[in-house]
Amino acid sequence: MVPCCFAMDVERVFSTVDDIKAKTTLDLRRLENVRLHPEVAVLVDHYDEEWSALWWVRMDGRAHLADPGSPEHLRAHELLAAKYDQYRRRPPPGAVVVVEIDTWRAWP
Repeated sequence: MVPCCFAMDVERVFSTVDDIKAKTTLDLRRLENVRLHPEVAVLVDHYDEEWSALWWVRMDGRAHLADPGSPEHLRAHELLAAKYDQYRRRPPPGAVVVVEIDTWRAWP
């Protein structure tokens, strides 16, 4: 399980490796994990003191790394920049993980 910033279009989840928080390398273990085990799950949840407002969504699919400069890579940067001000000011330099969603589950 790896927390990440992400953006979505209809059938894909995009995440990238940024250098906003200090890292010793941009070649993170999660990228090797995607290469070795592309079947992944993305879990998004919402917590609230009012428990009737709790929810989660799980998206299962296959992940791959987008080729730099490819349409997928450019789309990821476009969506991430629209969502995160830090990415608008400076696009992330690292790899882009793309998850092609096969299955959705949600609660409640």
